[in-house]
Amino acid sequence: MIVLSRRLGALALAAVFAIGACSGSGASADPSGAVTDPSMAAVEGTVTIDGSSTVYPISEAVTEEFKAVQPGVDVTVAESGTGGGFKKFCAGETDINDASRPIKESDEAEGTACTTNGVTWVQLQVAIDGLTVVVNPGNTWVTCLTLDQLAIIYGPDSPEDLDWNDVDPSFPDQPVVRYMPGADSGTFDYFTEAVNGEADVSTSFATQSEDDNVLVTGVAGDVNAISYFGYAYYVENTDQLKAVEIDGGTGCVAPTDESIGDNSYSPLSRPLFIYPNTATAADDAALKAFVDFYLANAGALAADVGYIAVPADVAAKQVADWTAAVPQ
Repeated sequence: MIVLSRRLGALALAAVFAIGACSGSGASADPSGAVTDPSMAAVEGTVTIDGSSTVYPISEAVTEEFKAVQPGVDVTVAESGTGGGFKKFCAGETDINDASRPIKESDEAEGTACTTNGVTWVQLQVAIDGLTVVVNPGNTWVTCLTLDQLAIIYGPDSPEDLDWNDVDPSFPDQPVVRYMPGADSGTFDYFTEAVNGEADVSTSFATQSEDDNVLVTGVAGDVNAISYFGYAYYVENTDQLKAVEIDGGTGCVAPTDESIGDNSYSPLSRPLFIYPNTATAADDAALKAFVDFYLANAGALAADVGYIAVPADVAAKQVADWTAAVPQ
């Protein structure tokens, strides 16, 4: 299971936390992720979050720190996958959807359902992720894979009985044991589009799960296994996993903070989002306060759990977009 370290304590955050829901001034962001206005008003209520398992560690970290300074707000965080989360969000069942891809605006269960049900939203980027391909540390033959090789493993025409030497003749004659996120996962959508050229098009011969910890356990327990998921799950399990370098056409690049942040880890670097219900937030001080807090501290907490903080100008734009969508 992913274990999240905490370099930021609740008291340190409380000292710098600002909230605009009741004070009339919105949250502000600086490069460190700290809030600049120390004023804070207590609020009460509930906030429900679901969606991406990739974004889940950030939302969990934010929730933990938020509850320390706003104990009157009950925040729950679940992880049914980006797509599964959007179905609940657009049905009005949750307040925020965590997403590792943008909403599908023309999809009946997503954008169309939101419109039908009067659910309005704003897309807010909270971090940068590098979708990480991993193998077992005992796998001595795979150090770098091309997109074509990944398509051999995860493409729609990949056979059930695939051996490693089918991927590369220099690899051993051993079965490829495939794990991958479930079909409701935004990570699954992103990977299949980047590697196979079309979202949702993939092999059917892999063990799938919406829980990334299941994928971590599967690869850690089998020398022939391979999977992919968010960078944070690799960072927290480096003793059990080996990251594979990816050749996106310009040579082999390892997923690191630097390569993900500057997009040289291409095409598997990607933005991570939250989607708050702006119609609800307009009249809900607790939800407004939570999103204020999230944006103000996303940079520090995203880095704390293993992702890459967005640049200061991008962070500032998210605050501006949020303020425009839900005037403070």
